[in-house]
Amino acid sequence: MTDVLPVALAALWGALTGALLPRAAYRFTTPQGTPWRATCEADHPLPGWLGTTPCPRCPRKPAPTLPLLTATICALLALATGPRPELAAWLTLTPVAILLTTVDLRVHRLPDPLTLPLTPAVLTLLALATRLPDHTGTYRTALYGALTLGIAYLALHLLNPSGMGFGDVKLAPALGAALGWYGWPTLLLGTFATFTTGALYGLTLLLTRRATRKSAIPFGPFLLTGTLLGVLLGAYTS
Repeated sequence: MTDVLPVALAALWGALTGALLPRAAYRFTTPQGTPWRATCEADHPLPGWLGTTPCPRCPRKPAPTLPLLTATICALLALATGPRPELAAWLTLTPVAILLTTVDLRVHRLPDPLTLPLTPAVLTLLALATRLPDHTGTYRTALYGALTLGIAYLALHLLNPSGMGFGDVKLAPALGAALGWYGWPTLLLGTFATFTTGALYGLTLLLTRRATRKSAIPFGPFLLTGTLLGVLLGAYTS
Protein backbone atom coordinates (compact mmCIF):
# COMPACT_ATOMS: atom_id res chain seq x y z
CA MET A 1 0.00 0.00 0.00
CA THR A 2 2.82 2.40 0.87
CA ASP A 3 4.40 1.76 -2.54
CA VAL A 4 1.14 2.28 -4.42
CA LEU A 5 0.16 5.54 -2.71
CA PRO A 6 2.95 7.77 -4.17
CA VAL A 7 2.21 6.44 -7.66
CA ALA A 8 -1.53 7.04 -7.28
CA LEU A 9 -0.98 10.56 -5.92
CA ALA A 10 1.47 11.33 -8.72
CA ALA A 11 -1.02 10.12 -11.33
CA LEU A 12 -3.73 12.27 -9.76
CA TRP A 13 -1.42 15.29 -9.80
CA GLY A 14 -0.62 14.62 -13.45
CA ALA A 15 -4.27 14.29 -14.40
CA LEU A 16 -5.24 17.52 -12.64
CA THR A 17 -2.37 19.60 -13.99
CA GLY A 18 -2.63 18.08 -17.46
CA ALA A 19 -6.30 19.00 -17.58
CA LEU A 20 -5.37 22.68 -17.20
CA LEU A 21 -2.93 22.75 -20.13
CA PRO A 22 -5.25 23.06 -23.21
CA ARG A 23 -5.70 26.82 -22.93
CA ALA A 24 -1.99 27.49 -22.52
CA ALA A 25 -1.22 25.14 -25.42
CA TYR A 26 -3.71 27.01 -27.61
CA ARG A 27 -2.40 30.45 -26.64
CA PHE A 28 1.24 29.47 -27.20
CA THR A 29 0.54 27.80 -30.55
CA THR A 30 1.50 30.65 -32.86
CA PRO A 31 4.18 30.84 -35.59
CA GLN A 32 7.65 32.08 -34.75
CA GLY A 33 7.80 35.85 -34.37
CA THR A 34 4.07 36.35 -33.78
CA PRO A 35 2.41 37.27 -30.46
CA TRP A 36 0.64 34.73 -28.31
CA ARG A 37 -3.06 34.29 -28.92
CA ALA A 38 -5.30 36.59 -26.90
CA THR A 39 -8.63 35.48 -28.39
CA CYS A 40 -10.19 32.19 -29.46
CA GLU A 41 -11.31 31.34 -32.99
CA ALA A 42 -14.68 32.98 -32.25
CA ASP A 43 -12.82 36.16 -31.19
CA HIS A 44 -13.68 35.79 -27.49
CA PRO A 45 -11.01 37.29 -25.18
CA LEU A 46 -9.22 34.51 -23.34
CA PRO A 47 -9.06 34.87 -19.54
CA GLY A 48 -5.79 33.59 -18.09
CA TRP A 49 -3.53 30.83 -19.32
CA LEU A 50 -4.90 27.74 -17.59
CA GLY A 51 -8.11 25.98 -18.49
CA THR A 52 -9.61 22.70 -19.58
CA THR A 53 -10.58 24.15 -22.98
CA PRO A 54 -9.06 26.90 -25.15
CA CYS A 55 -12.09 29.13 -24.52
CA PRO A 56 -14.56 28.85 -21.63
CA ARG A 57 -17.30 30.51 -23.69
CA CYS A 58 -17.12 28.15 -26.67
CA PRO A 59 -18.93 24.80 -26.34
CA ARG A 60 -16.18 22.22 -26.48
CA LYS A 61 -15.57 19.04 -24.53
CA PRO A 62 -12.21 18.81 -22.75
CA ALA A 63 -9.86 16.45 -24.58
CA PRO A 64 -8.44 13.60 -22.45
CA THR A 65 -5.07 13.41 -24.24
CA LEU A 66 -3.06 15.88 -22.15
CA PRO A 67 -4.39 14.75 -18.74
CA LEU A 68 -3.85 11.10 -19.63
CA LEU A 69 -0.32 11.67 -20.92
CA THR A 70 0.68 13.83 -17.95
CA ALA A 71 -0.80 11.37 -15.47
CA THR A 72 0.99 8.43 -17.10
CA ILE A 73 4.40 10.12 -17.06
CA CYS A 74 3.96 11.30 -13.46
CA ALA A 75 3.03 7.77 -12.41
CA LEU A 76 6.09 6.33 -14.17
CA LEU A 77 8.35 8.88 -12.48
CA ALA A 78 6.87 8.06 -9.07
CA LEU A 79 7.27 4.35 -9.73
CA ALA A 80 10.94 4.78 -10.65
CA THR A 81 11.86 7.39 -8.04
CA GLY A 82 9.82 6.24 -5.09
CA PRO A 83 9.10 8.60 -2.17
CA ARG A 84 12.40 10.43 -2.52
CA PRO A 85 12.58 14.24 -2.37
CA GLU A 86 13.63 14.73 -5.99
CA LEU A 87 10.28 13.28 -7.08
CA ALA A 88 8.69 16.65 -6.21
CA ALA A 89 10.98 18.28 -8.77
CA TRP A 90 10.11 15.78 -11.50
CA LEU A 91 6.36 16.11 -10.84
CA THR A 92 6.55 19.91 -10.90
CA LEU A 93 8.40 19.93 -14.21
CA THR A 94 6.32 17.30 -16.02
CA PRO A 95 3.33 19.52 -16.94
CA VAL A 96 5.74 22.12 -18.35
CA ALA A 97 7.47 19.42 -20.41
CA ILE A 98 4.12 18.23 -21.77
CA LEU A 99 3.16 21.79 -22.69
CA LEU A 100 6.48 22.39 -24.45
CA THR A 101 6.12 19.14 -26.39
CA THR A 102 2.59 20.01 -27.48
CA VAL A 103 3.49 23.47 -28.72
CA ASP A 104 6.68 22.35 -30.49
CA LEU A 105 4.86 19.57 -32.31
CA ARG A 106 2.21 22.01 -33.51
CA VAL A 107 4.27 25.02 -34.60
CA HIS A 108 7.96 24.06 -34.18
CA ARG A 109 8.39 26.62 -31.40
CA LEU A 110 9.61 26.43 -27.79
CA PRO A 111 8.21 29.53 -26.05
CA ASP A 112 10.72 31.65 -24.11
CA PRO A 113 8.31 32.14 -21.17
CA LEU A 114 8.57 28.37 -20.62
CA THR A 115 12.19 27.61 -21.52
CA LEU A 116 14.00 30.57 -19.92
CA PRO A 117 12.76 30.06 -16.33
CA LEU A 118 13.14 26.28 -16.59
CA THR A 119 16.86 26.01 -15.79
CA PRO A 120 16.74 28.11 -12.60
CA ALA A 121 13.56 26.28 -11.61
CA VAL A 122 15.18 22.85 -12.01
CA LEU A 123 18.31 23.90 -10.12
CA THR A 124 16.27 25.47 -7.32
CA LEU A 125 14.06 22.41 -6.90
CA LEU A 126 17.06 20.08 -6.86
CA ALA A 127 18.86 22.36 -4.38
CA LEU A 128 15.85 22.03 -2.09
CA ALA A 129 15.90 18.25 -2.55
CA THR A 130 19.51 18.10 -1.33
CA ARG A 131 18.40 19.58 2.01
CA LEU A 132 16.04 16.68 2.63
CA PRO A 133 17.01 13.17 3.73
CA ASP A 134 17.03 10.17 1.41
CA HIS A 135 17.76 12.05 -1.83
CA THR A 136 19.90 10.03 -4.20
CA GLY A 137 21.27 12.59 -6.64
CA THR A 138 24.27 14.92 -6.64
CA TYR A 139 23.80 18.65 -7.03
CA ARG A 140 27.30 19.25 -8.33
CA THR A 141 26.83 16.98 -11.33
CA ALA A 142 23.43 18.61 -11.93
CA LEU A 143 25.22 21.95 -12.27
CA TYR A 144 27.89 20.45 -14.49
CA GLY A 145 25.25 18.67 -16.55
CA ALA A 146 23.39 21.95 -17.16
CA LEU A 147 26.61 23.63 -18.27
CA THR A 148 27.74 20.72 -20.43
CA LEU A 149 24.49 20.21 -22.30
CA GLY A 150 23.99 23.96 -22.73
CA ILE A 151 27.43 24.38 -24.30
CA ALA A 152 27.04 21.26 -26.46
CA TYR A 153 23.72 22.35 -27.94
CA LEU A 154 24.94 25.89 -28.45
CA ALA A 155 27.87 24.49 -30.44
CA LEU A 156 25.49 22.38 -32.54
CA HIS A 157 23.33 25.44 -33.18
CA LEU A 158 26.31 27.52 -34.28
CA LEU A 159 27.51 24.74 -36.58
CA ASN A 160 24.08 24.10 -38.11
CA PRO A 161 21.45 26.73 -37.20
CA SER A 162 18.84 25.20 -39.50
CA GLY A 163 19.25 21.78 -37.88
CA MET A 164 19.30 22.88 -34.23
CA GLY A 165 17.02 25.74 -33.23
CA PHE A 166 17.94 28.25 -30.54
CA GLY A 167 14.86 27.21 -28.56
CA ASP A 168 16.48 23.80 -28.14
CA VAL A 169 19.63 25.53 -26.85
CA LYS A 170 17.58 27.40 -24.24
CA LEU A 171 15.91 24.17 -23.14
CA ALA A 172 19.08 22.06 -22.96
CA PRO A 173 20.59 23.33 -19.65
CA ALA A 174 17.45 22.47 -17.69
CA LEU A 175 17.44 18.95 -19.09
CA GLY A 176 21.17 18.62 -18.50
CA ALA A 177 20.60 19.49 -14.84
CA ALA A 178 17.88 16.85 -14.51
CA LEU A 179 20.03 14.17 -16.13
CA GLY A 180 23.19 15.25 -14.34
CA TRP A 181 21.47 14.86 -10.98
CA TYR A 182 21.86 11.09 -11.36
CA GLY A 183 25.43 11.28 -12.69
CA TRP A 184 27.37 11.34 -15.94
CA PRO A 185 26.24 7.91 -17.20
CA THR A 186 22.61 9.09 -16.97
CA LEU A 187 23.49 12.30 -18.81
CA LEU A 188 25.12 10.32 -21.61
CA LEU A 189 22.24 7.86 -21.76
CA GLY A 190 19.64 10.64 -21.94
CA THR A 191 21.58 12.40 -24.68
CA PHE A 192 21.93 9.17 -26.65
CA ALA A 193 18.19 8.49 -26.26
CA THR A 194 17.43 12.02 -27.49
CA PHE A 195 19.30 11.65 -30.76
CA THR A 196 18.22 8.03 -31.25
CA THR A 197 14.50 8.77 -30.92
CA GLY A 198 14.87 11.87 -33.12
CA ALA A 199 16.72 9.89 -35.80
CA LEU A 200 14.13 7.09 -35.74
CA TYR A 201 11.32 9.61 -36.11
CA GLY A 202 13.05 11.32 -39.03
CA LEU A 203 13.77 7.97 -40.70
CA THR A 204 10.13 6.96 -40.32
CA LEU A 205 9.00 10.18 -41.99
CA LEU A 206 11.43 9.58 -44.86
CA LEU A 207 10.35 5.97 -45.37
CA THR A 208 6.68 6.91 -45.35
CA ARG A 209 7.40 9.86 -47.67
CA ARG A 210 5.90 12.37 -45.27
CA ALA A 211 9.12 14.38 -45.29
CA THR A 212 12.33 14.87 -47.22
CA ARG A 213 15.92 15.23 -46.04
CA LYS A 214 15.46 19.00 -46.07
CA SER A 215 12.29 18.96 -43.97
CA ALA A 216 12.52 20.52 -40.51
CA ILE A 217 11.29 18.48 -37.58
CA PRO A 218 10.68 19.71 -34.01
CA PHE A 219 13.56 18.52 -31.83
CA GLY A 220 12.17 19.63 -28.46
CA PRO A 221 9.93 16.57 -28.01
CA PHE A 222 12.93 14.28 -28.48
CA LEU A 223 15.02 16.31 -26.06
CA LEU A 224 12.27 15.86 -23.50
CA THR A 225 11.69 12.19 -24.33
CA GLY A 226 15.39 11.37 -24.04
CA THR A 227 15.55 13.20 -20.72
CA LEU A 228 12.52 11.32 -19.43
CA LEU A 229 14.05 7.96 -20.35
CA GLY A 230 17.36 8.95 -18.73
CA VAL A 231 15.73 10.18 -15.54
CA LEU A 232 13.54 7.07 -15.29
CA LEU A 233 16.52 4.77 -15.56
CA GLY A 234 18.70 6.95 -13.33
CA ALA A 235 16.04 7.08 -10.63
CA TYR A 236 15.33 3.36 -10.84
CA THR A 237 18.96 2.29 -10.58
CA SER A 238 20.12 4.83 -7.99
